[in-house]
Amino acid sequence: MFSVNSLGFLCFLAVLTPLWFVTRPGRRWQLMLAANLVFYLSIDVPGLFVMLASALVVWLSARHAAPGAASAGRWFSLGLFAALAPLLALKYYGMAAETANSLFGLSLWDGAGLPQPLGLAYFSLQLVSYLVDVRRGTLSAEPCFARVLCYASFFFSITQGPFNRYGTLMPQLDAPTRFDSRRLWRGAMRCAWGYFKKYAVAERAAVVVSAAFAAPQDLDRSQLIFGAVMYSFQLYADFSGYTYIVLGAGEILGLALPENFRQPFLAATVRELWSRWHISLSQWFRDYVYIPLGGNRRGAARRDGNLGGTFLASGLWHGANWTFVVWGGLHGLIQAVENHLPWRKRITKFPLRLAGIAGTFLIFVFTFTIFRADSLPDALEYFRCIALNGGTHVFSEYWELGLTSRLDIVLLLGGIAALVAVDILHECGVHLRDAIAASPLPVRWLVYECAIFAFLLMGKFLSDGGFLYARF
Repeated sequence: MFSVNSLGFLCFLAVLTPLWFVTRPGRRWQLMLAANLVFYLSIDVPGLFVMLASALVVWLSARHAAPGAASAGRWFSLGLFAALAPLLALKYYGMAAETANSLFGLSLWDGAGLPQPLGLAYFSLQLVSYLVDVRRGTLSAEPCFARVLCYASFFFSITQGPFNRYGTLMPQLDAPTRFDSRRLWRGAMRCAWGYFKKYAVAERAAVVVSAAFAAPQDLDRSQLIFGAVMYSFQLYADFSGYTYIVLGAGEILGLALPENFRQPFLAATVRELWSRWHISLSQWFRDYVYIPLGGNRRGAARRDGNLGGTFLASGLWHGANWTFVVWGGLHGLIQAVENHLPWRKRITKFPLRLAGIAGTFLIFVFTFTIFRADSLPDALEYFRCIALNGGTHVFSEYWELGLTSRLDIVLLLGGIAALVAVDILHECGVHLRDAIAASPLPVRWLVYECAIFAFLLMGKFLSDGGFLYARF
């Protein structure tokens, strides 16, 4: 099994890297396709057939959907259906059936046992972007089905992104890049920082979050607030950690994959937050939902409605649960309100920016608490317990949050402090990889040894190690 945080993935990458550089550039996409299929088959054999069928119909439809082609509209509709039907049927049927049963007293099958192909939500949207770009005339239809399949199954981002565009990714697979030891070290450092985020922050925060959300009625207010804040850091460290690993691995091969995070907790508004958080998804919804709906070209009221619709769709994309719909709707609503605030520009500049950062983080914690809850009643119960439960024993009764000692708390807070400090440095234009690379060799090796020691000391390795966004 080659999940990104497994030893198998590192071995897989170690085998792929030399093969990549000895393969003729024009054939590298074929090597990548083979790697994609091996990766996918190691995790989800049945899901491969869903992706194959969807990609095949989209490829065929795109060849007949270019501007000016006969029956282009019908072919385009067929391609959209092929890209989105598996997502709608397999991921959302259960939610629709459960809602219909509750509202109308029906007895529809709840969809239990439906397969959930690996990366379904990702390859579906990537196929949509390819088809739409061909339809718009910004991309030529690809005559070779295998190349479209390579794009759809790209193993670096099939499970959690970032979202790639066909016209950006595939030319890189054909580019005559050569092995570069400096690029290897830079990619390895990026991967290492991703693993630190995952094991030193996300895995330890997960213990607190699981305990807090499992039985909020048994915890006091301070513990519940701490659990909600820890979920925000868990999600950020987990998701951005994965992204850093795959971007670093891509960098080793000479592939520039889309950046997905840019210090999101330093955003001063929710609008700015979404230019920093899950950037590739935000850009996808902007280009393929918000702008086609009219964007901001048809007046303020229409713009606000388009924002709301786009974020409702984004919420639904994250999962078949009303918690995600409410979460998406709130983010759309808040941005619409922001657009009408007279101080919306001043809040992004110092010194008011500090207040904006604090307010945006509080909104993030509040909305993502709903995002984390198993259902809307569970989310309401969590907030009710915060409002009504007394006490301030978060650090004195740490064992109730699953922590084994005060050292656990220190390591958790230390990992978060390191995460925030690096983000602040990046925000100030100080990039640690560049600084390390420019240092004398003894200094570099001292930094490496200290980093390894910190990772082994602070990491929490005895857990299932799954990534949160893999389930979306």
